Amino acid sequence: MNQFKGTGVALVTPFHDDCSIDFSGLKNLIDYVIEGGVDYLVVLGTTGESATLTPAEKKQVLTACLEFNNGRVPVVYGVGGNNTQAVLNDISNTDFTGISAILSVSPFYNKPSQAGIIAHYTAIADNCPVPVILYNVPGRTMSNMAAATTVRLADHPNIIGMKEASGNLEQCMEIAAKKPKDFLLISGDDLMTKAMYSIGGCGVISVLANALPATFKSICHGSEKESLKAAFSLLDFNSLMYVEGNPVGIKNLLMHMGICGDQLRLPMLRASLDLNHQIKTLHQKLK
Repeated sequence: MNQFKGTGVALVTPFHDDCSIDFSGLKNLIDYVIEGGVDYLVVLGTTGESATLTPAEKKQVLTACLEFNNGRVPVVYGVGGNNTQAVLNDISNTDFTGISAILSVSPFYNKPSQAGIIAHYTAIADNCPVPVILYNVPGRTMSNMAAATTVRLADHPNIIGMKEASGNLEQCMEIAAKKPKDFLLISGDDLMTKAMYSIGGCGVISVLANALPATFKSICHGSEKESLKAAFSLLDFNSLMYVEGNPVGIKNLLMHMGICGDQLRLPMLRASLDLNHQIKTLHQKLK
């Protein structure tokens, strides 16, 4: 499980102006983040706009990512939802060649009980041919996975970690204190990465690492001084990434960097003129 320590980058899915998938931009991005020092790729999470991709497009994106990666770093594939049977169907219809693990978000909208969440993930882990990483993001699901739920699921032999994006450090500490030794506690919030390391976390699945992979390499693998300096450098950028929704901000930054375009699919829109100006100004300061 050491392959999932450090920085996982939640890849965006680049689009052309007509909203078709920009595979050239995707290749540019994958080469850039790997050369920048990320430890693994996370394909088709929320940042990858998986909600607005068709099943055929998801397959195309996954196939392209595996091809462009060419075995350089591990690949984690986003497979989740609020219909357990539909998730199981997705798993059974997926070719897992080249995929090291899945990242599966806690059920959203229908807000199951903690017992329901445990049953959901147990069914997934029992049927998935690769390890499962849990994902708690109450801001999107409107349902928090309690620490006790995570700790109980951590005993399943095919559940290897948790991407924790609750923003609740006390909850994360409870998980860290009670989890099995080899269970991975992964930050789901870029600014929480250092704090998570301090309580026994092992890295981050990051949005900003699309644009700043070297910064996250320093946070996760640098000296304490280097790591802290790199973490503080995120403060100006982080809030701008989410003010108009994710991945609006990060796609705008990637556009200014010349890596890929900033097109999104509805209901998400390109950054407003004001946000574009703020991100462009910050980017120019980095040069």
